Amino acid sequence: MTANVIFYPIIVPLVTALALLVTPKKMKWGKEIVAIAGTALNLLLAIALFKSNIYFSAPWSGFGIDFSLKLYQFSSFIILAAAGFAFLITLYSTASLFNKDYAKPFYVYLALSLLMVNGAVLADNLVLMLFFWEGLLVTLFGMITIGNKHAFKTATKAFIIVGISDLFMMVGIALVAYLGGTITISQINLTTAGLGGLAFIFLIIGAISKAGSMPFHSWIPDAAIDAPLPFMAILPASLEKLLGIYFLARISLDMFELNVHSWASTTLMVVGAITILLAVMMALVQKDYKRLLSYHAISQVGYMILGIGTLVPVGIVGGLFHMINHAMYKSCLFLTGGSVEKQAGTTDLAKLGGIAKSMPVTFICFIIAAASISGVPPFNGFFSKELVYDGALERGMIFYVAAILGSFLTAASFLKLGHAAFLGKKQGNAEVKEAPMRMLIPMITIASLCVLFGLWNALPLNNLIQPILGKRLEGHNFSGLPTNALLVIATVVVLALALLNHIYGVKKTGKALKATDHIRYAPLLGHLYDMAEKRFFDPYNIGLDIVNFFAKIAAWFDRAIDWVYNILVVNAANLVTGLIKRLHTGNYGSYIIWSLASAAVILIFLIRAI
Repeated sequence: MTANVIFYPIIVPLVTALALLVTPKKMKWGKEIVAIAGTALNLLLAIALFKSNIYFSAPWSGFGIDFSLKLYQFSSFIILAAAGFAFLITLYSTASLFNKDYAKPFYVYLALSLLMVNGAVLADNLVLMLFFWEGLLVTLFGMITIGNKHAFKTATKAFIIVGISDLFMMVGIALVAYLGGTITISQINLTTAGLGGLAFIFLIIGAISKAGSMPFHSWIPDAAIDAPLPFMAILPASLEKLLGIYFLARISLDMFELNVHSWASTTLMVVGAITILLAVMMALVQKDYKRLLSYHAISQVGYMILGIGTLVPVGIVGGLFHMINHAMYKSCLFLTGGSVEKQAGTTDLAKLGGIAKSMPVTFICFIIAAASISGVPPFNGFFSKELVYDGALERGMIFYVAAILGSFLTAASFLKLGHAAFLGKKQGNAEVKEAPMRMLIPMITIASLCVLFGLWNALPLNNLIQPILGKRLEGHNFSGLPTNALLVIATVVVLALALLNHIYGVKKTGKALKATDHIRYAPLLGHLYDMAEKRFFDPYNIGLDIVNFFAKIAAWFDRAIDWVYNILVVNAANLVTGLIKRLHTGNYGSYIIWSLASAAVILIFLIRAI
């Protein structure tokens, strides 16, 4: 196998995007055929390249900026996962976006996004990686914008939030180049002391922002409403999560020397725990199918960051395992949401209900994915969460409590969602039918993988995850049943409590949609929720308020300067000239007196000077 094949994961999506651009509009099924063929070829290529070790490097622009690409276990795994999701979601989109005006641009942006992810993952040079990384920001903006006439505002919000975090990452790259003397990723080995710590923080900001972590998250719930539904399944739920967590792992495990007692490790764990809790608390009270899922997409990132941040083998394995598990069940959940929206015409939970009988396959896929994200055994999410729990508990009880509380709230919100959308009394008179087969196949495939990766977790752990860590495993093998029985019992108890909580909420309010209202309107929490729903805590809105404050101050100074030059100076000049005019009466005697008085003043001045 020649080194040139490492370019194929970049070339194939590029050719697909170009082919889509020149596909005639009048050609029936033309864009769909090209999109499916392109993503299918990319998937076959990813399978062929999996576990290959290839390195390519050539001079590019000087100053140590080489065109360096590296394919190894970790990068080939991410490329394979991205290829699988891209193909399945493209197949889904051929039905979901059928007859939509923006279908063709969506496929083009999807192919370009795949190109950017593959390029960023393969890049072994930080500047080259940044080139592809920023390209994904452009496709993100484009995919949101085509959603509807109101989507431009959301796209701008996403662009600003992610763009600002990327600026931090650029500064971090500059610091790494200064401290390490190289920007070749595989050659970087820094500590977090002094400027190294600042470089670490700046790089982490870029990584967790791309993954959708707090506080760089607030565009995601808005995009869930404004962007095309498949967008949520392909970017926030899968591609960006894979890329962000991949880079987070590279920073924490390869580029910097971290240990379990370092402040950097604790910082990551704190960010992970906060993201888990705050995002899931917002998900708990959502009344829209897609917005609820979007907050869970944020919350689940916290488990990945927490697991990797523990820096203990079990936690790292759990965080990386949760990365791929999350991409699966969250994509599946968004696809079920898209099916419900297409068939029922809405994702407003107040207008849904009783559709399980008419959409049984979608409902079953939802149940599997919801159970997976909630950590119900024996699905894949249960095993990855147990590993994260184990690592978190090893580092401190407070982190384990945050993680397990997040699971309680996750289960509670999905019980509400499933009950309100699929069970209960049917809302409306419209007849709802099952989604088309092209939408069902991707959902069934991903749901089946959720089951497979749970019942046979040795398959992903032994072939995808654990080989990445090598010596870091310290001889452990985490496949099979969890070794900590107490943690499993605690998980089962928490899930049972979530079920009891749901039953209590339904009996109290009489509606599944209000099953969590007793938490929403609890003392203190009620006030905080009110503020959160008014976007009081939204970092983007806070930033806008700060900008508006300084803009008002700048406008005040501008008006003050205008007043000095246009009003004060003019009026003063008019006053002086008016006074001079009144003194000039034409009387020669007065002029002689002024002249003599002036001469006397000058004479007195001269005498005092001598």
